[in-house]
Amino acid sequence: MEIDIGIGKSGRQGYGFDDIAIVPSRRTRDPDDVDISWQLDAFKFALPMMGSAMDSAISPATAIEIGRLGGLAVLNLEGLWTRYEDPEPYFEEIAELPADKATLRMQEIYLEPVKPELIGRRVAEIKSGGAFTAASLTPQRVRSWAGHALEGGLDVLVIQGTVVSAEHVSSREEPLDLKQYIAGCEVPVIVGGCASYSTALHLMRTGAVGVLVGVGPGAACTTRGVLGVGVPQATAIADAAGARIRYLDETGRYVHVIADGGMRTGGDVAKAIACGADAVMVGSPLASASEAPGRGFHWGMATFHPTLPRGARVEVGNRGTLEEILVGPAHENDGKLNLFGALQVSMATTGFSDVKEFQKAEVMIAPSLQTEGKSLQRSQKIGMG
Repeated sequence: MEIDIGIGKSGRQGYGFDDIAIVPSRRTRDPDDVDISWQLDAFKFALPMMGSAMDSAISPATAIEIGRLGGLAVLNLEGLWTRYEDPEPYFEEIAELPADKATLRMQEIYLEPVKPELIGRRVAEIKSGGAFTAASLTPQRVRSWAGHALEGGLDVLVIQGTVVSAEHVSSREEPLDLKQYIAGCEVPVIVGGCASYSTALHLMRTGAVGVLVGVGPGAACTTRGVLGVGVPQATAIADAAGARIRYLDETGRYVHVIADGGMRTGGDVAKAIACGADAVMVGSPLASASEAPGRGFHWGMATFHPTLPRGARVEVGNRGTLEEILVGPAHENDGKLNLFGALQVSMATTGFSDVKEFQKAEVMIAPSLQTEGKSLQRSQKIGMG
């Protein structure tokens, strides 16, 4: 239902994770009987998650560890790991920058050109650690650099930008023909981001195995403020899930919807799946791990844009190890540890046995969900406060 914004404009109401609640059903299950595994093309993962392609969160070492824990990490092939033989001194410097100098200095650090030989080498490092390999490139760099990643043993290619469309128009250069490229690519391709039914449907029609859903919800992203563009995540995911149903009806082919950003807690992960996601892509929770290369800081892929940065370096601290953050055990009560243990218990509490069943869970609009009865927690800044 559209709401009048003014005499000449109307629009739909959009909802974020904090606006909705998952409704308990008549059935409950033992958590041990719940299967949260995720099958993507020929690859099966114990966790329905991807690590976001952000330098602060994903290094070759953390990609290997995330793979060991059952997830799939995505390395940014246009980041520090492919610009410098040894990027560690730059990570150290970024972590020590004062807030008012961070963006400018990061723009300078990221002026170093990407070295194509490092692309294949970094992918091979992850491969040699026994993990499935995934890596990301922006659409304008795919033709130049994807071959180097494939030579290194890449398993999954992610073509990623703030907003990726199947019909990019440019008067300056020939845009990447996604459909043509994906048809000839030797590995599965995931594309994104998008935040609407129509864009998700068009991206599915390119032949991608998965679509990233999310424009601006990430902890370090400022796209919504800088550009005024975005859709709250619960609505964006549900719209993309609707596009998936239509595309499945049209072709008989299932395309995965991957919620990208905006998830801070296990409850947020559960809500993303309940709204229709097959998996989630997380960044800031991983950046807060003790092993993360960002050393307690987090920044997005557009933070260092040379003319219009759309990200901030934010402090996320050190919450625990990657294992504690993803699968526990949790030693805090705010939902930011054991994210996928929480998903499993949420599914058990509402009676669903696997992720595809959980996508059918009832949700409701619940603006008081985060505040009802929580005045003491909020005043003391503990738990849900």
